Amino acid sequence: MVSKLTVLNECLIGVSILAFFLVRNSPIDPIQSYVGAEMMKIGLEQRENIAAYWGLHASSAEQFFHWLTAVIKGDLGTSLLYRTPVANVIKERFIASLALMLIAWVCSGIIGFIFGIVAGMNEGKLIDKVIKGYCFILASTPAFWLAIVLLMVFSVSFGWFPVGLAAPAGEMAKDVTFFERLHHLFLPALTLSIVGVANVALHTRQKLIEVLDRAFVRFARAKGEQGFSLLWKHGIRHISLPAISLQFVTFGELFGGTIVAEQVFSYPGLGQATIQAGLGGDIPLLLGIVLFSTVFVYVGNVLADLLYQVIDPRMRKGEIR
Repeated sequence: MVSKLTVLNECLIGVSILAFFLVRNSPIDPIQSYVGAEMMKIGLEQRENIAAYWGLHASSAEQFFHWLTAVIKGDLGTSLLYRTPVANVIKERFIASLALMLIAWVCSGIIGFIFGIVAGMNEGKLIDKVIKGYCFILASTPAFWLAIVLLMVFSVSFGWFPVGLAAPAGEMAKDVTFFERLHHLFLPALTLSIVGVANVALHTRQKLIEVLDRAFVRFARAKGEQGFSLLWKHGIRHISLPAISLQFVTFGELFGGTIVAEQVFSYPGLGQATIQAGLGGDIPLLLGIVLFSTVFVYVGNVLADLLYQVIDPRMRKGEIR
């Protein structure tokens, strides 16, 4: 655990340095971002005062040191767009995105795993070709395009689902029911679930085909084992570890897909906040989200390592080399 924390700290330091200097050397004007539409009304003296207040006259190294010192103390700064602490914005938006990401992540993993097993058990047959074709199409389909198609079909044409937002417009948050939230969540979650199926299904299929071609499986078949019994006794453990690894690695891809889905469906989550921070030049919020997403992806990989040991006890004992 100590080594994992050390790796996380080193990773965060590296990401912090890279993200800070990329944003610092971008064409974003932090004063323009802070003042907004009133930029034309302020004079040179006011502009200088704002720059002095935010420490913009200091060198890049000094600015990074002050920012990193504040981050270590738990202060991510103040959002220029929301005029509130960055930590509060991330917390509020992440809670809104968490349900979306969890539903999409679980559904894509389960469906992809089942599709991969069905295709692998029926290699070369019609159902295998159908699943492969379906996955290849999904793998080459942009998430934003799929989101727009689902929006046009199910929201605009059929009117079955709302066009966007996380709750009915104009309704108080305390008055929004669970089913209303689920109704607004369905299409964004469906988009991310469909897109995430392909990689898991194709990877699981290939690993299962490799396992079924091994000597111990051929021996089991010679003894009369077949179908689900053969899969359960000799296949599941060997294909579940790679599938879990791939599924947790997709944490980063899931976050990226969430940004697209939330933007298309106007869902007020962390993904939409990332877009707004980037377009609006909200540097403190953008840097805070970068650090948070790094921790998010790293935690996913650590959870994968822990699940390996639960599924295959040999890894706890160090028997696998």
